Amino acid sequence: MIACIRGELFAKSDDRLIVMAGGVGYEVFATAGCLNALPETGHQVLIPVYTHVREDALLLYGFVDEAEKRIFHLLITVSGIGPRLALTILSGIAPAELAAAIRHEAVARLVQLPGVGKKTAERLCLELKDKVQWVPEALQPRPGMVESRQDQLWLDTISALINLGYPRSNAEEAVGRVVADADDPAALTLEKIVRQALRLLA
Repeated sequence: MIACIRGELFAKSDDRLIVMAGGVGYEVFATAGCLNALPETGHQVLIPVYTHVREDALLLYGFVDEAEKRIFHLLITVSGIGPRLALTILSGIAPAELAAAIRHEAVARLVQLPGVGKKTAERLCLELKDKVQWVPEALQPRPGMVESRQDQLWLDTISALINLGYPRSNAEEAVGRVVADADDPAALTLEKIVRQALRLLA
């Protein structure tokens, strides 16, 4: 699975972007937060992505950061919510506000989101209330999607696993799972990520 894409921003529109990486243009459907944080075309970006495989297509969904991606992962575990609806939800509300609405079972707020009816809102609260406690009161997107220390650490870890003989796709998936499952991704170190990723790859 593709866990992130690093390359030149080739194009962007209202709901998607194209990143050139290794001579290939990757189309990525993205949240509003991701699209709003993008720099002008021609700049280098690093986009966390979720790979959705269907019988007739392989689709990529992009996020402003790993925290938003982790919330997306939670949303698609809820019955009746697929990747496109999850992306629509995250484009209609800030991640911190969404988590707060779920924690406080604010069904009236959730049904205001596109594609979310009362039953879906109730399922969100029931199934995710205890799973969004880690979300802070505010998640600030990185202006311009510039590469942060965490981004570089992530790439260094993937490179380390590749050097140990693991395929890139397996390394990316393992590192992505470690970061997504971490209570505090910012506290992860290279050694911690490698150690936990190796357990997943064993």
